[in-house]
Amino acid sequence: MLPFPAMADRITLKHITMDSSVMFLQTKRTILRDAHHDDAPFILQLLNEPGWLRFIGDRNIRDLDATRAYIDQRHREIYPKLGFGICIAFEQKTQTPIGLIGFVKRDTLDAPDIGYAVAENHQGKGYAFEVCHALIDHGWNVLGYDKIYGYCQPDNIASVKMLEKLGLTYLRDEDVNQTGEMCRLYMATRP
Repeated sequence: MLPFPAMADRITLKHITMDSSVMFLQTKRTILRDAHHDDAPFILQLLNEPGWLRFIGDRNIRDLDATRAYIDQRHREIYPKLGFGICIAFEQKTQTPIGLIGFVKRDTLDAPDIGYAVAENHQGKGYAFEVCHALIDHGWNVLGYDKIYGYCQPDNIASVKMLEKLGLTYLRDEDVNQTGEMCRLYMATRP
């Protein structure tokens, strides 16, 4: 169970159908939508920040063309297949992109996991928690999930604290991505 009351008074959840099934979420301070090619400059910067490289991994994306291909393969192709995916989060007031946040379905897990990366200049402001909390609520109440996973590297102390604050419970260390790298695996079940 999440440690905070439902956010119904603070979030607006909508499903918008454009050329595919697209998740859209709005919180008090953020907007979450699918990624587009126009987002490539921000995503290129985020994928090459030291925190991303250290805790998520190098995707070998070094230019805008490669970033657009990444958006197509890792974001836009996933939405219609699964009905969810990693989305781009914006600060509502300024319309500034702040990170990538959403659900991912991995072959090694029997339910989606929540993933998030916030640009360094927007970290420490509570955005990741705000959006992830709303997404988990969306997962339970709209998408009908019975459980949601989260994972991070053991030395990613900020993510360990975040997953625990979101109400996920540590299960075990596991090689979630089958790369030989052990991660801390967390899970929450439907309240």
